[in-house]
Amino acid sequence: MALNGIDTLLTQGAWMLEGKRVGLITNHTGLTADRQSTIDALRALNVRLVALFSPEHGIRGQLDERVPDTVDERTGLPIYSLYGERRKPTPQQLEQVDALLFDIQDIGTRFYTYISTMGLAMEACAERSIPFIVLDRVNPINGIAVEGPLADADRLSFTAYHALPVRHGMTAGELAQMFNMERELNAKLTVIPCRDWKRTQWFDECGLYWVNPSPNMRRLQQALLYPGIGLLEGTNLSVGRGTDTPFEVVGAPWIDGRKLAGMLNELPSSTGVRAVPITFTPTASTYREVECQGVSLLITERAKVRPVALGLGLAYALRRLYPREWEAQRMLGLLANREVHTLLMEGAELERILQRCARDERAFRRRRQRFLIYPS
Repeated sequence: MALNGIDTLLTQGAWMLEGKRVGLITNHTGLTADRQSTIDALRALNVRLVALFSPEHGIRGQLDERVPDTVDERTGLPIYSLYGERRKPTPQQLEQVDALLFDIQDIGTRFYTYISTMGLAMEACAERSIPFIVLDRVNPINGIAVEGPLADADRLSFTAYHALPVRHGMTAGELAQMFNMERELNAKLTVIPCRDWKRTQWFDECGLYWVNPSPNMRRLQQALLYPGIGLLEGTNLSVGRGTDTPFEVVGAPWIDGRKLAGMLNELPSSTGVRAVPITFTPTASTYREVECQGVSLLITERAKVRPVALGLGLAYALRRLYPREWEAQRMLGLLANREVHTLLMEGAELERILQRCARDERAFRRRRQRFLIYPS
């Protein structure tokens, strides 16, 4: 059984926090192996928690909107939102903090914003010489696979904090080490590592309890498909929000599901996945209460699935089948790579697009090597 950083901290003793006023960035995924909240576990060790900070979706992981500051009902501690009026802790909020901890479950995708919250909090701590401690957690979609183009330096944002590929294959702790060195933050960084986790392992091989990291991330299958299907979310498509299977279905009123499924299933980017025509009516988000046709994506062989290639293959098919209806230009937002987006817009063959991505993937594998903590 793998153990996350909070469990390592509990077994080693929280000596590094003795006498310190501690802030904690966390949410509902901050749990020990026996499902005690990190907040409660630290308080049981007599750690002096003085402030909580919440990421996107809030401290309970239930919101799909801006998150307000509030007070924790159980502890009376202030909860400062990092997904509301600000994305970065303010000097005033850190004034009474001697060390800031981060304990949130990431899912291994560049535009999933928890790692951006971590990076911005590291910046704030570096500016005030406050120690920043990452309680590391496993990468649920494994720590081997790297996929997709790097974010362009001039397109960095809250959904692309650093020049990462779409699927980075790293843990939050490893990324923190990369951010600290490559961005020259000079943060006083400590990573409390996971134990008994190998890079090859998926979440369901770790013996850990699954907790939905966000309202629409409900299964490991969705976490695997998300790096590719999530790429298309900024465009005029439903990616299944408002259905029982977000990121497992894609559709729009102007799509012919049979045509799209037929083309997708012929593409080499669809290895390990089978597209099936489907009709669905989302109850939220894009095309709310509007009947859509599209595809349901069934994972047939997990080890062969390349989600980013799948997403780019889907984009390629939509561009070919629906050049007027699909607003492909809006995909640049989450793709964050102008060269790959231009290839797509100009109708380049899918093989050429994937070859361009492979160049970035090779470079990133070399770049990340010095920051990796866990064996294969």
